[in-house]
Amino acid sequence: MDKDRKGDGAASKMVRDRLEKAGRRYFANDNIADMLEPGDMEALNEEAQSAVEKLLDSLVIDWRNDHNSRETARRVAKMYLNEIFAGRYQKQPEITEFPNDKKLNELMIVGPITVRSACSHHLCPIMGRVWLGLLPSSTSNLIGLSKYTRLTNWIMSRPQIQEEAIVQLADRLENMIKPDGIAVVMEADHFCMQWRGVKDGDTKMINSVMRGEFLENASLRREFLTLIRLRDS
Repeated sequence: MDKDRKGDGAASKMVRDRLEKAGRRYFANDNIADMLEPGDMEALNEEAQSAVEKLLDSLVIDWRNDHNSRETARRVAKMYLNEIFAGRYQKQPEITEFPNDKKLNELMIVGPITVRSACSHHLCPIMGRVWLGLLPSSTSNLIGLSKYTRLTNWIMSRPQIQEEAIVQLADRLENMIKPDGIAVVMEADHFCMQWRGVKDGDTKMINSVMRGEFLENASLRREFLTLIRLRDS
């Protein structure tokens, strides 16, 4: 290990102290980007690398001499902080909003959006798809089509529980767009079931959030669910 690299936990303690002083929650699926300062990510990366090295030691893997695992700790730290859990440490992607000048109030569906996340119980992959249904109001702010995918991936790129993930996504879109109705459906494979435990490779989890007109109007809900089935066929 590089002697100049700090792995003593000082970086994460500094960030945790900052969060706790501000009264901020920092659960697995929370975003903490606004509480990070320049240099924090580099320091956290070094600390995480040191922690993974200790994990490999505890698993009795000779990473110092094994050419296959010599760089594993560095790769894992970088992967978690910059890719798999980037939604915790990066700010919300820039969202282009524009007024609903034409007073559009028809059903709009976006999806399927391919999503990749990780179960916060075992840190095993969650691989799935998300469909979004929106019924804009005359006063809604509309957003660019690609932004739905960017926002969805930002929410999902954290340790998540599927049930909570789609609620977070629905909350964010509802606050941003203020539609008359919003629907989110997610279907996913959970590797914590396929890789371990019961090792059932065929079971998927499907869940939904229905709000506003999607909850109150059975015809609208039926239209949305029928259309996403057509998209899936």
